[in-house]
Amino acid sequence: MKKIFSFVLTVALILCTQLTFAATRTVHLNFQTYVEGIGWQKSVGNGKVAGTVGEGKRLEALLINLMDGTNNMIQYNVHVQNVGWQGWRSSGEVAGTLGRNLRIEAVSIRLVGNYANLLDVYYRAHVQNGGWLGWAANGEPAGTAGAALRMEALQIQIVPKGTQVNRGGKAYYEKNNSGIPTI
Repeated sequence: MKKIFSFVLTVALILCTQLTFAATRTVHLNFQTYVEGIGWQKSVGNGKVAGTVGEGKRLEALLINLMDGTNNMIQYNVHVQNVGWQGWRSSGEVAGTLGRNLRIEAVSIRLVGNYANLLDVYYRAHVQNGGWLGWAANGEPAGTAGAALRMEALQIQIVPKGTQVNRGGKAYYEKNNSGIPTI
């Protein structure tokens, strides 16, 4: 009985590993940002940076695509100046504003469907006066809210579920009664 259980467990682990490997090979993430004074930038891929660093320009809108033939495996939500959290958008939908000159201050990204069980999404914000904040994951917020600080760039990476990632510090600051700590 122990040999059968051991065999079944081994097969299950191999299949899970192969599914995760196959999922990361067939998933094609690309995303782009709408930047103050520039407009839509070219799309970038997994692990790359969209936006600007060192130019003092705000992100105003964001569009993410997770390509696997269905285009509905990722959702994202942005916190916009004078608006707040907009609500979840799905792959290919614009989050943020166009033509209103409002800054994105924070972002939250999550995988949905089968990919949520196989992969993790990590992302971090480059913010005004603070530079790169730590990595957020799987729906956690990244950036700031209520501090009147613009997001200037965004980096996203999708990795196999359970991959160890050095988060590099706090990913999100929200103004409360004590204010926002120095970033």
